[in-house]
Amino acid sequence: MQMQKLKILAWLAMLIPGLALAQVSEFELENGLKLIVKEDHRAPVVVSQVWYKVGSSYEHNGITGISHILEHMMFKGTENLEPNEFSQIIADNGGEHNAFTGRDYTAYFQKLHKDRLEVSFKHESDRMRNLIIDSAELIKERDVVAEERRMRTEDNPKAQLRESFNAAAFMSSPYHHPVIGWMSDIHHYQADDLRDWYQQWYAPNNATVVVAGDVEPKTVLELAKKYFGPLKPEQVAELKPQTEVAQKGLREIKVKAPAELPYLMMGWKVPVVTTVAEDKAWEPYALEVLAGILDGGNSARFARELVREQQVATNVGAGNSLFSRLKDLFVIAGTPANGKSVADLEQAIREQLQRLKDEPVTEQELARVKAQVVADTVYEKDSVFYQAMQIGMLETIGLDWMVGENYVDNVKQVTAEQVQAVANKYFVDDRLTIGELVPQPLDGSRPAVTTGDTHVR
Repeated sequence: MQMQKLKILAWLAMLIPGLALAQVSEFELENGLKLIVKEDHRAPVVVSQVWYKVGSSYEHNGITGISHILEHMMFKGTENLEPNEFSQIIADNGGEHNAFTGRDYTAYFQKLHKDRLEVSFKHESDRMRNLIIDSAELIKERDVVAEERRMRTEDNPKAQLRESFNAAAFMSSPYHHPVIGWMSDIHHYQADDLRDWYQQWYAPNNATVVVAGDVEPKTVLELAKKYFGPLKPEQVAELKPQTEVAQKGLREIKVKAPAELPYLMMGWKVPVVTTVAEDKAWEPYALEVLAGILDGGNSARFARELVREQQVATNVGAGNSLFSRLKDLFVIAGTPANGKSVADLEQAIREQLQRLKDEPVTEQELARVKAQVVADTVYEKDSVFYQAMQIGMLETIGLDWMVGENYVDNVKQVTAEQVQAVANKYFVDDRLTIGELVPQPLDGSRPAVTTGDTHVR
Protein backbone atom coordinates (compact mmCIF):
# COMPACT_ATOMS: atom_id res chain seq x y z
CA MET A 1 0.00 0.00 0.00
CA GLN A 2 2.85 2.38 0.90
CA MET A 3 4.62 1.71 -2.42
CA GLN A 4 1.38 2.40 -4.30
CA LYS A 5 1.00 5.70 -2.44
CA LEU A 6 4.55 6.71 -3.34
CA LYS A 7 3.90 5.95 -7.01
CA ILE A 8 0.72 8.04 -7.01
CA LEU A 9 2.46 10.98 -5.34
CA ALA A 10 5.38 10.79 -7.74
CA TRP A 11 2.96 10.82 -10.67
CA LEU A 12 1.19 13.89 -9.27
CA ALA A 13 4.51 15.65 -8.76
CA MET A 14 5.36 15.11 -12.41
CA LEU A 15 2.10 16.73 -13.39
CA ILE A 16 2.35 19.83 -11.20
CA PRO A 17 5.06 21.76 -13.10
CA GLY A 18 3.32 21.30 -16.43
CA LEU A 19 -0.01 22.44 -15.05
CA ALA A 20 1.60 25.48 -13.43
CA LEU A 21 3.32 26.51 -16.64
CA ALA A 22 0.03 26.38 -18.52
CA GLN A 23 -1.78 28.51 -15.93
CA VAL A 24 0.65 31.33 -15.17
CA SER A 25 0.94 34.53 -17.20
CA GLU A 26 3.50 37.29 -16.67
CA PHE A 27 3.27 40.94 -17.71
CA GLU A 28 5.21 44.13 -17.08
CA LEU A 29 3.62 47.56 -17.37
CA GLU A 30 5.46 50.54 -18.86
CA ASN A 31 6.04 51.98 -15.38
CA GLY A 32 7.87 48.81 -14.30
CA LEU A 33 5.12 47.15 -12.28
CA LYS A 34 5.20 43.37 -12.61
CA LEU A 35 1.93 41.46 -12.88
CA ILE A 36 1.69 37.69 -12.49
CA VAL A 37 -1.63 35.90 -12.96
CA LYS A 38 -2.23 32.29 -11.99
CA GLU A 39 -5.49 30.77 -13.15
CA ASP A 40 -7.39 28.41 -10.85
CA HIS A 41 -10.98 27.99 -11.96
CA ARG A 42 -12.17 25.59 -9.26
CA ALA A 43 -14.14 28.26 -7.36
CA PRO A 44 -15.40 31.78 -8.22
CA VAL A 45 -12.87 33.51 -5.96
CA VAL A 46 -9.77 35.61 -6.48
CA VAL A 47 -6.77 36.44 -4.32
CA SER A 48 -5.03 39.72 -5.08
CA GLN A 49 -1.66 40.48 -3.50
CA VAL A 50 0.68 43.48 -3.82
CA TRP A 51 4.28 42.73 -2.86
CA TYR A 52 6.84 45.47 -2.23
CA LYS A 53 10.58 44.82 -2.23
CA VAL A 54 11.16 46.26 1.21
CA GLY A 55 11.24 44.77 4.69
CA SER A 56 13.28 44.89 7.85
CA SER A 57 16.47 43.78 6.06
CA TYR A 58 16.34 47.06 4.08
CA GLU A 59 16.45 49.14 7.26
CA HIS A 60 19.33 50.64 9.22
CA ASN A 61 19.90 51.42 12.88
CA GLY A 62 17.62 54.15 14.17
CA ILE A 63 14.65 53.23 11.98
CA THR A 64 14.38 49.49 12.59
CA GLY A 65 10.77 48.33 12.23
CA ILE A 66 9.80 51.24 9.97
CA SER A 67 8.57 48.87 7.23
CA HIS A 68 6.26 47.24 9.76
CA ILE A 69 4.74 50.45 11.11
CA LEU A 70 4.31 51.75 7.55
CA GLU A 71 2.28 48.62 6.87
CA HIS A 72 -0.01 49.75 9.71
CA MET A 73 -0.19 53.30 8.36
CA MET A 74 -1.28 52.05 4.93
CA PHE A 75 -4.76 51.63 6.40
CA LYS A 76 -4.89 55.18 7.78
CA GLY A 77 -6.14 57.00 4.70
CA THR A 78 -5.12 58.40 1.33
CA GLU A 79 -5.92 61.51 -0.67
CA ASN A 80 -9.15 59.74 -1.62
CA LEU A 81 -9.97 57.61 1.44
CA GLU A 82 -10.57 58.36 5.10
CA PRO A 83 -8.69 56.40 7.79
CA ASN A 84 -9.84 52.75 7.83
CA GLU A 85 -12.19 53.34 4.86
CA PHE A 86 -10.15 50.88 2.79
CA SER A 87 -11.01 48.10 5.24
CA GLN A 88 -14.67 49.03 5.23
CA ILE A 89 -14.85 48.97 1.43
CA ILE A 90 -13.37 45.47 1.27
CA ALA A 91 -15.78 44.27 3.96
CA ASP A 92 -18.74 45.84 2.15
CA ASN A 93 -17.76 43.86 -0.93
CA GLY A 94 -17.75 40.58 0.99
CA GLY A 95 -13.97 40.31 1.06
CA GLU A 96 -11.21 39.65 3.53
CA HIS A 97 -7.94 41.55 3.70
CA ASN A 98 -4.75 41.90 5.69
CA ALA A 99 -1.03 42.58 5.34
CA PHE A 100 2.26 41.25 6.62
CA THR A 101 5.82 42.45 6.92
CA GLY A 102 8.85 40.19 6.79
CA ARG A 103 12.59 40.62 6.59
CA ASP A 104 12.59 40.82 2.79
CA TYR A 105 9.14 42.07 1.79
CA THR A 106 5.90 43.78 2.73
CA ALA A 107 2.68 42.43 1.22
CA TYR A 108 -1.00 43.40 1.15
CA PHE A 109 -3.78 41.04 0.12
CA GLN A 110 -7.50 40.70 -0.43
CA LYS A 111 -9.68 37.62 -0.95
CA LEU A 112 -12.79 38.46 -2.93
CA HIS A 113 -15.42 37.11 -5.29
CA LYS A 114 -13.93 37.11 -8.77
CA ASP A 115 -16.24 39.94 -9.86
CA ARG A 116 -14.75 42.25 -7.21
CA LEU A 117 -11.12 42.25 -8.35
CA GLU A 118 -11.52 45.80 -9.68
CA VAL A 119 -12.29 46.99 -6.14
CA SER A 120 -8.93 45.68 -4.98
CA PHE A 121 -6.97 47.21 -7.87
CA LYS A 122 -8.70 50.58 -7.56
CA HIS A 123 -7.82 51.06 -3.91
CA GLU A 124 -4.42 49.33 -3.83
CA SER A 125 -3.25 51.54 -6.68
CA ASP A 126 -4.54 54.57 -4.77
CA ARG A 127 -2.54 53.82 -1.65
CA MET A 128 0.55 52.83 -3.63
CA ARG A 129 1.28 56.50 -4.32
CA ASN A 130 -1.35 58.62 -2.51
CA LEU A 131 -0.95 57.66 1.14
CA ILE A 132 -1.38 60.41 3.75
CA ILE A 133 0.86 60.00 6.80
CA ASP A 134 -0.63 62.12 9.53
CA SER A 135 1.57 62.89 12.56
CA ALA A 136 -1.26 62.43 15.05
CA GLU A 137 -2.21 59.07 13.54
CA LEU A 138 1.43 58.02 13.62
CA ILE A 139 1.78 58.81 17.32
CA LYS A 140 -1.25 56.62 18.05
CA GLU A 141 0.11 53.83 15.87
CA ARG A 142 3.51 53.98 17.57
CA ASP A 143 1.73 53.10 20.81
CA VAL A 144 -0.09 50.24 19.07
CA VAL A 145 3.16 48.79 17.70
CA ALA A 146 4.95 49.25 21.03
CA GLU A 147 2.19 47.26 22.72
CA GLU A 148 2.43 44.63 19.98
CA ARG A 149 6.14 44.34 20.67
CA ARG A 150 5.54 44.00 24.41
CA MET A 151 2.94 41.29 23.86
CA ARG A 152 4.78 39.30 21.18
CA THR A 153 8.36 39.66 22.35
CA GLU A 154 8.95 41.20 25.73
CA ASP A 155 6.23 39.14 27.46
CA ASN A 156 7.20 36.00 25.54
CA PRO A 157 10.33 34.21 26.76
CA LYS A 158 10.90 32.14 23.62
CA ALA A 159 10.51 35.22 21.43
CA GLN A 160 13.00 37.08 23.64
CA LEU A 161 15.47 34.24 23.14
CA ARG A 162 14.90 34.15 19.38
CA GLU A 163 15.44 37.90 19.07
CA SER A 164 18.68 37.79 21.06
CA PHE A 165 19.72 34.63 19.22
CA ASN A 166 19.37 36.32 15.81
CA ALA A 167 21.21 39.41 17.04
CA ALA A 168 24.09 37.18 18.19
CA ALA A 169 24.13 35.00 15.08
CA PHE A 170 24.18 37.95 12.66
CA MET A 171 26.63 40.80 13.23
CA SER A 172 26.75 42.79 9.98
CA SER A 173 23.80 41.22 8.15
CA PRO A 174 20.53 43.20 8.52
CA TYR A 175 18.92 39.96 9.71
CA HIS A 176 20.49 41.07 13.00
CA HIS A 177 17.52 43.21 14.00
CA PRO A 178 13.86 42.18 14.47
CA VAL A 179 11.08 42.75 11.96
CA ILE A 180 9.05 44.72 14.47
CA GLY A 181 12.06 46.88 15.36
CA TRP A 182 13.78 47.78 18.62
CA MET A 183 11.57 49.54 21.14
CA SER A 184 13.67 52.72 21.21
CA ASP A 185 13.29 53.10 17.44
CA ILE A 186 9.53 52.51 17.62
CA HIS A 187 9.11 55.36 20.07
CA HIS A 188 11.05 57.81 17.90
CA TYR A 189 9.65 57.45 14.38
CA GLN A 190 8.66 60.80 12.90
CA ALA A 191 6.14 61.37 10.12
CA ASP A 192 8.89 62.49 7.75
CA ASP A 193 10.76 59.20 8.35
CA LEU A 194 7.75 57.27 7.12
CA ARG A 195 7.05 59.65 4.23
CA ASP A 196 10.60 59.24 2.98
CA TRP A 197 10.44 55.45 3.35
CA TYR A 198 7.08 55.29 1.58
CA GLN A 199 8.19 57.54 -1.27
CA GLN A 200 11.37 55.57 -1.78
CA TRP A 201 10.00 52.03 -1.82
CA TYR A 202 6.25 52.12 -2.53
CA ALA A 203 6.36 52.53 -6.27
CA PRO A 204 5.10 50.49 -9.23
CA ASN A 205 8.64 49.63 -10.35
CA ASN A 206 9.35 48.17 -6.89
CA ALA A 207 6.17 46.10 -6.71
CA THR A 208 4.77 42.80 -7.95
CA VAL A 209 1.03 42.27 -8.18
CA VAL A 210 0.02 38.62 -7.99
CA VAL A 211 -3.52 37.51 -8.83
CA ALA A 212 -4.65 33.92 -8.42
CA GLY A 213 -8.08 32.41 -8.88
CA ASP A 214 -10.97 32.25 -11.28
CA VAL A 215 -9.76 34.98 -13.64
CA GLU A 216 -8.72 35.52 -17.25
CA PRO A 217 -5.20 36.97 -17.65
CA LYS A 218 -6.12 39.48 -20.35
CA THR A 219 -8.94 40.89 -18.23
CA VAL A 220 -6.62 41.22 -15.23
CA LEU A 221 -4.00 42.93 -17.40
CA GLU A 222 -6.51 45.51 -18.63
CA LEU A 223 -7.55 46.27 -15.05
CA ALA A 224 -3.90 46.62 -14.06
CA LYS A 225 -3.26 49.03 -16.93
CA LYS A 226 -6.31 51.07 -15.94
CA TYR A 227 -5.44 51.46 -12.25
CA PHE A 228 -1.71 50.85 -11.82
CA GLY A 229 -0.62 51.95 -15.29
CA PRO A 230 -0.90 55.76 -14.69
CA LEU A 231 1.31 55.63 -11.56
CA LYS A 232 4.74 57.16 -11.95
CA PRO A 233 7.82 55.05 -11.21
CA GLU A 234 10.35 56.02 -8.57
CA GLN A 235 14.13 56.12 -8.55
CA VAL A 236 14.49 53.16 -6.23
CA ALA A 237 17.67 53.21 -4.16
CA GLU A 238 20.28 50.54 -4.64
CA LEU A 239 20.91 48.59 -1.47
CA LYS A 240 24.47 48.64 -0.25
CA PRO A 241 25.84 45.15 0.31
CA GLN A 242 25.58 44.12 3.94
CA THR A 243 27.51 40.90 3.85
CA GLU A 244 27.72 38.96 7.08
CA VAL A 245 31.26 38.85 8.43
CA ALA A 246 32.87 35.44 8.61
CA GLN A 247 32.18 33.71 11.88
CA LYS A 248 35.37 32.52 13.57
CA GLY A 249 34.11 30.45 16.45
CA LEU A 250 31.16 29.21 18.45
CA ARG A 251 28.83 31.93 19.76
CA GLU A 252 26.73 31.35 22.86
CA ILE A 253 24.04 33.46 24.48
CA LYS A 254 21.80 32.98 27.50
CA VAL A 255 18.57 34.86 28.11
CA LYS A 256 17.04 34.97 31.59
CA ALA A 257 13.30 35.49 31.57
CA PRO A 258 10.24 34.40 33.56
CA ALA A 259 9.31 31.06 32.05
CA GLU A 260 8.09 27.59 32.98
CA LEU A 261 10.66 25.60 31.01
CA PRO A 262 14.14 26.03 29.53
CA TYR A 263 14.56 26.16 25.77
CA LEU A 264 17.48 25.53 23.43
CA MET A 265 18.21 27.02 20.01
CA MET A 266 21.11 26.00 17.78
CA GLY A 267 21.67 27.72 14.43
CA TRP A 268 24.29 27.16 11.74
CA LYS A 269 24.93 29.59 8.88
CA VAL A 270 24.00 27.89 5.61
CA PRO A 271 23.56 28.88 1.96
CA VAL A 272 20.13 29.65 0.54
CA VAL A 273 18.89 29.36 -3.03
CA THR A 274 19.50 33.05 -3.74
CA THR A 275 23.12 33.06 -2.52
CA VAL A 276 24.54 29.63 -3.31
CA ALA A 277 27.16 29.22 -6.04
CA GLU A 278 25.81 27.72 -9.26
CA ASP A 279 27.91 24.56 -8.97
CA LYS A 280 26.58 24.06 -5.43
CA ALA A 281 22.93 24.73 -6.24
CA TRP A 282 21.98 21.34 -4.80
CA GLU A 283 23.19 22.18 -1.29
CA PRO A 284 20.13 24.09 0.01
CA TYR A 285 17.92 21.21 -1.16
CA ALA A 286 20.18 18.66 0.53
CA LEU A 287 19.81 20.69 3.73
CA GLU A 288 16.05 20.66 3.17
CA VAL A 289 16.07 16.86 2.99
CA LEU A 290 18.33 16.72 6.04
CA ALA A 291 15.75 18.74 7.98
CA GLY A 292 13.12 16.21 6.95
CA ILE A 293 15.30 13.30 8.08
CA LEU A 294 15.56 14.86 11.53
CA ASP A 295 12.11 16.42 11.85
CA GLY A 296 9.70 15.14 9.24
CA GLY A 297 6.88 13.73 11.36
CA ASN A 298 6.52 11.01 13.97
CA SER A 299 8.79 8.61 12.12
CA ALA A 300 11.66 11.10 11.80
CA ARG A 301 14.79 10.70 13.92
CA PHE A 302 14.12 13.46 16.44
CA ALA A 303 10.58 12.31 17.29
CA ARG A 304 11.49 8.64 17.28
CA GLU A 305 14.82 8.73 19.08
CA LEU A 306 15.07 11.92 21.14
CA VAL A 307 11.44 12.20 22.24
CA ARG A 308 10.16 8.61 22.45
CA GLU A 309 13.24 6.42 22.92
CA GLN A 310 15.78 8.53 24.81
CA GLN A 311 13.11 10.82 26.33
CA VAL A 312 15.62 13.66 26.40
CA ALA A 313 13.19 16.15 24.85
CA THR A 314 9.50 16.91 25.09
CA ASN A 315 9.75 18.44 21.62
CA VAL A 316 12.55 19.25 19.21
CA GLY A 317 12.41 20.49 15.63
CA ALA A 318 14.66 21.38 12.72
CA GLY A 319 14.13 24.00 10.03
CA ASN A 320 16.10 24.99 6.96
CA SER A 321 15.93 28.50 5.50
CA LEU A 322 15.65 27.62 1.83
CA PHE A 323 14.28 30.90 0.46
CA SER A 324 15.50 34.25 1.76
CA ARG A 325 17.25 37.25 0.22
CA LEU A 326 20.46 36.84 2.23
CA LYS A 327 22.38 33.97 3.79
CA ASP A 328 20.42 32.45 6.63
CA LEU A 329 20.38 29.80 9.37
CA PHE A 330 19.55 26.13 9.74
CA VAL A 331 17.92 26.06 13.18
CA ILE A 332 17.33 23.22 15.62
CA ALA A 333 15.30 24.09 18.72
CA GLY A 334 13.58 22.23 21.50
CA THR A 335 12.60 21.80 25.13
CA PRO A 336 14.39 19.31 27.38
CA ALA A 337 12.24 16.61 28.97
CA ASN A 338 11.49 16.69 32.70
CA GLY A 339 14.66 15.74 34.55
CA LYS A 340 16.89 16.54 31.56
CA SER A 341 18.95 19.68 31.05
CA VAL A 342 19.63 21.90 28.07
CA ALA A 343 23.13 20.40 28.03
CA ASP A 344 21.63 16.90 27.80
CA LEU A 345 19.48 17.94 24.84
CA GLU A 346 22.37 19.69 23.11
CA GLN A 347 24.52 16.57 23.48
CA ALA A 348 21.76 14.36 22.06
CA ILE A 349 21.36 16.71 19.07
CA ARG A 350 25.10 16.73 18.46
CA GLU A 351 25.11 12.92 18.46
CA GLN A 352 22.35 12.90 15.84
CA LEU A 353 24.32 15.31 13.67
CA GLN A 354 27.50 13.27 14.06
CA ARG A 355 25.61 10.21 12.88
CA LEU A 356 24.56 12.11 9.76
CA LYS A 357 28.21 12.98 9.16
CA ASP A 358 29.44 9.42 9.67
CA GLU A 359 26.72 7.37 7.96
CA PRO A 360 24.71 8.02 4.79
CA VAL A 361 20.98 8.13 5.44
CA THR A 362 19.05 5.07 4.32
CA GLU A 363 17.17 4.87 1.05
CA GLN A 364 14.01 4.25 3.06
CA GLU A 365 14.47 7.55 4.92
CA LEU A 366 15.17 9.40 1.69
CA ALA A 367 12.03 7.95 0.12
CA ARG A 368 9.95 8.96 3.15
CA VAL A 369 11.11 12.57 3.07
CA LYS A 370 10.68 12.89 -0.67
CA ALA A 371 7.19 11.38 -0.56
CA GLN A 372 6.28 13.83 2.19
CA VAL A 373 7.56 16.77 0.14
CA VAL A 374 5.51 15.65 -2.84
CA ALA A 375 2.39 15.19 -0.73
CA ASP A 376 2.77 18.60 0.92
CA THR A 377 3.25 20.26 -2.48
CA VAL A 378 0.18 18.57 -3.92
CA TYR A 379 -1.99 19.62 -0.97
CA GLU A 380 -0.65 23.19 -1.01
CA LYS A 381 -2.03 23.57 -4.50
CA ASP A 382 -5.50 23.42 -2.94
CA SER A 383 -4.93 26.88 -1.47
CA VAL A 384 -5.29 29.71 -3.96
CA PHE A 385 -3.80 32.04 -1.38
CA TYR A 386 -0.72 29.87 -0.94
CA GLN A 387 -0.21 29.63 -4.70
CA ALA A 388 -0.18 33.42 -4.94
CA MET A 389 1.99 33.81 -1.86
CA GLN A 390 4.67 31.45 -3.15
CA ILE A 391 4.90 33.35 -6.42
CA GLY A 392 5.02 36.75 -4.70
CA MET A 393 7.60 35.74 -2.13
CA LEU A 394 9.99 34.21 -4.67
CA GLU A 395 9.74 37.14 -7.07
CA THR A 396 10.26 39.66 -4.28
CA ILE A 397 13.44 38.07 -2.88
CA GLY A 398 14.95 38.02 -6.37
CA LEU A 399 14.06 34.58 -7.70
CA ASP A 400 11.91 33.55 -10.63
CA TRP A 401 8.56 32.10 -9.55
CA MET A 402 9.48 28.95 -11.50
CA VAL A 403 11.94 28.09 -8.73
CA GLY A 404 8.92 27.12 -6.65
CA GLU A 405 7.59 24.88 -9.38
CA ASN A 406 10.96 23.11 -9.58
CA TYR A 407 11.12 22.54 -5.82
CA VAL A 408 9.85 18.97 -5.93
CA ASP A 409 12.24 17.94 -8.71
CA ASN A 410 15.20 19.48 -6.89
CA VAL A 411 14.35 17.65 -3.68
CA LYS A 412 13.81 14.37 -5.51
CA GLN A 413 17.31 14.58 -6.98
CA VAL A 414 19.05 14.79 -3.58
CA THR A 415 21.19 11.76 -2.77
CA ALA A 416 22.28 10.24 0.54
CA GLU A 417 25.86 11.26 -0.27
CA GLN A 418 24.79 14.89 -0.69
CA VAL A 419 22.99 14.89 2.66
CA GLN A 420 26.14 13.53 4.29
CA ALA A 421 28.27 16.12 2.48
CA VAL A 422 26.29 19.14 3.70
CA ALA A 423 26.20 17.72 7.23
CA ASN A 424 30.00 17.57 7.30
CA LYS A 425 30.44 20.94 5.60
CA TYR A 426 28.00 23.12 7.50
CA PHE A 427 27.36 21.55 10.92
CA VAL A 428 30.58 22.77 12.49
CA ASP A 429 31.07 24.98 15.54
CA ASP A 430 32.63 27.82 13.56
CA ARG A 431 29.19 28.34 11.96
CA LEU A 432 27.18 27.71 15.13
CA THR A 433 25.29 30.01 17.49
CA ILE A 434 23.68 28.54 20.60
CA GLY A 435 20.92 30.25 22.56
CA GLU A 436 19.55 29.09 25.90
CA LEU A 437 16.46 30.30 27.73
CA VAL A 438 17.19 30.23 31.47
CA PRO A 439 13.82 30.21 33.28
CA GLN A 440 13.25 32.72 36.04
CA PRO A 441 10.38 32.67 38.56
CA LEU A 442 7.05 33.50 37.00
CA ASP A 443 5.28 36.66 38.15
CA GLY A 444 1.87 35.02 38.18
CA SER A 445 1.20 35.37 34.46
CA ARG A 446 1.78 32.67 31.88
CA PRO A 447 4.15 33.26 28.94
CA ALA A 448 2.53 34.46 25.73
CA VAL A 449 2.23 32.26 22.66
CA THR A 450 5.30 32.32 20.43
CA THR A 451 4.87 33.92 17.01
CA GLY A 452 7.04 33.90 13.90
CA ASP A 453 9.22 36.53 12.29
CA THR A 454 6.44 37.83 10.06
CA HIS A 455 4.13 40.36 11.71
CA VAL A 456 0.50 40.70 10.66
CA ARG A 457 -1.90 43.49 11.55
